[in-house]
Parts: sequence; structure tokens; C-alpha cells
Amino acid sequence: MAGTVRHGRALVVGLGIAGIATALRLRQVGWEPVLVERAAARRSSGYFILLFGAGVASARRLGVLDAIGDRGHPELAVYEVNRAGRRTPGTSPTELPDLVSKPRQLLRGDVEQGLFSALPDDVEIRYSTVPTRITQDDSAAEVTLHDTAADTTVTERFDLVVGADGLRSTVRRLVFGPEDYLRPLNYMIGATALDAPIAGFGLHEGLILAEPGRSAWTFPFADHAPSLLFSYRTDDIDAEFARPPIESIRTAFGAQPAGPLLESLFTAFERAPEHLFDAVHQVKMPSWHRGRVVLVGDSAWCVTLYAGMGASSGIAGGELLGTMLQRHPGDLPGALHAWEAQMRPFIHTEQDSALVMRRLFTPHDRREQIMRTVMVRLMNRPALWQAMGKIMKGPDFTNKEFDIAAV
Repeated sequence: MAGTVRHGRALVVGLGIAGIATALRLRQVGWEPVLVERAAARRSSGYFILLFGAGVASARRLGVLDAIGDRGHPELAVYEVNRAGRRTPGTSPTELPDLVSKPRQLLRGDVEQGLFSALPDDVEIRYSTVPTRITQDDSAAEVTLHDTAADTTVTERFDLVVGADGLRSTVRRLVFGPEDYLRPLNYMIGATALDAPIAGFGLHEGLILAEPGRSAWTFPFADHAPSLLFSYRTDDIDAEFARPPIESIRTAFGAQPAGPLLESLFTAFERAPEHLFDAVHQVKMPSWHRGRVVLVGDSAWCVTLYAGMGASSGIAGGELLGTMLQRHPGDLPGALHAWEAQMRPFIHTEQDSALVMRRLFTPHDRREQIMRTVMVRLMNRPALWQAMGKIMKGPDFTNKEFDIAAV
């Protein structure tokens, strides 16, 4: 990108999907991004994610869609199962009947690698580095950065600071204060990537075991062993973290015998070398920017995995931020206001969608389990689903196709 005019120096905190997408777009529009990451190296692992139309469109404009790829397959099938192993046809979030096109089925690492591979070699990346202080004035944001590996500290000035450091964002705490913007849904998740299909299921077959207050899913891929997800309701989030994750998950499924199938899922999670275990929260904030600091992705809005839009909104949010800075040269406040005004309606809809989709993932109680059974049957009959949707004004999932950052 020789000869490109530099419009400013930006610190991007977080080397996940939203952070890399933001840095890539900033570089494309003439900014000088500096990426910092808490971890000692870029992670390569990850679990099942979907890339819907909104994310696909932004990834295409960023020039990374081919590199991201698609692990979907026409023959992928999902079955509803019970503890006894009985199977009936199921419907996964990839088959929502209102969608124009199927989302791409991916591992998180696929998206991060596709974005990372497009970053120019001269983009500076500092690992084992976290911000510890952020102050700002009319001319710049001053950031103190701590290199945890070398135990050294530097203070530098930036024209823009982007917090893309996730649900428990350090940038959010430093700039927006200690107020808790996390809104718990009172659900827990446990996820891992398996190294082989579940016994009795083929590579292209997934399963859903949904009971009142808890569920287990496996998400199949065309060319990779499935991902496993446990999701369950809790009245005491702190208690879930007070014991090993597998013990909390087993407890959530009750004292009744697990049966061979569910027991195999427990065992697969317990033996996995890596896993994710966390409480489900949304982030609700009155504003995503303050002065020269802006939050992107989960640090700003976290729609939760139930919406399925975390990756798509992170990519689209980063791309749109760069585009707005390009459209408003020399007017950072105008660019950030325009960016947020365009993003907020989409994110608001997706956060509401997550509350509906949570019922598909994990019914809260027996009543919701019955509603979920009806919902799955309707989704397996698209014509009936659309007719009932018009009568009952049911959930509309087409927002996932909306191109947030369209020029």
C-alpha cells in the first residue's frame, strides 16, 4: 500500500475477529493501526460459529471471504435425540427458514486466520500487552501499555483507540468507568472442538438433546470433527464457577441416569485439551464511543451465541468503522456518531433475536420445551412456518442478511 496517505494512528486492543477486521479496514482507508493482544501469541483454536449474510458481505468487501472459506456441506444433517438415543429430524440455526442463503459454517479460527492473512506485513502487533491507563484531550488519546512478558511499560499517543477486547473489556472499564454493563441471561455454556464424531453419528451428522433448562448440541462440518456445546439455566452464576466445569455441567443435567449418549458427551468435554466455560451475558451501553475511544464487537454489544451473529457483527462493525472514518475525513466525532447510528438498529434487533433463539437452543422450562417442539416442527415445514409467522407475527430472521455496512 505504498504511497497511501496516513490519516491517523490507531490503537486496536484485541486480536480477535472484531479487532483484526477493524485493523484491516483502518489500514485499507489509510490509517496506521497498532494491534495489542493480552495473550502471548495469536490463538488458532476455536469452536463452531456461523457467518450470516451481513458478515459475508463485509468479509467480501474486505477481500477475505475466500480465505475464510466454508465448512458447510449439502449433506449435513441434525437430529433431535433423547437420553435413550431415539432420533427424529431436527433443525439447526443454519436452516432458519426466513434466510435468503445458508450461513457459512466455520470454526472461529477459520475467520481469524482469514482476516489475519490479509493484514499487511508492516502492521505492528504487540503480544502480551494490555492497556493500564487511557486519558485523552482534544488532540490525542494517551495510552499506557504494559508488556506483561518483559514487565515494561510505555505511554504513547494515538488519534483513535478501538476496544475490541471482548465481553470483559479492559478498554471499556478504563474509559467508561466501573459501571457493570453486563446483563446476565442466567445461562451457562460449555463448548469444545471434538477430535472425532460422536459414536453412532457420521461426520456430517449433528445432534440436539434439549430438555427443560438444559441442552447439548453437536455441530457438524464437512471436513472436521464436530463442535460440542452445552447450554443450561442457572440461578447462581457464581456457584457454577466454584467447581470444575464438567461437574457444573453434569449437575445441570440432574441426578437421573445420563445414558450412553449423554455420558459420551460429558466424557468428550472432560477429556478435551481446551474448552470454553462461561456465563452468557449481553452488553448494554448508552453509547459505544467516548471522545477518541470506541468499542467494537463483544466489548460494545455482545449479542450472545444464541443470536449467532457475533462473528458477523464483529466483522461488519469493524468494516463500517473504517468506512465512516473515510467518509468523514478530519471529523472523528462525526465519523463515530455516524457509525453508531448505523450499527445500533441492527444490534438492537439481534440482541432481541437472541432472546427468541435462546428458546431454540435451550428451553427454559417444560412450557418452553413444548413451544420449542412446535417451533422445530414449523421450521421443518417452511411454507407452514411463513404462514404462521404472518398470522402470529413470529420471529423474523432476515435481519441476519441485512448488509449493515453497505456503501
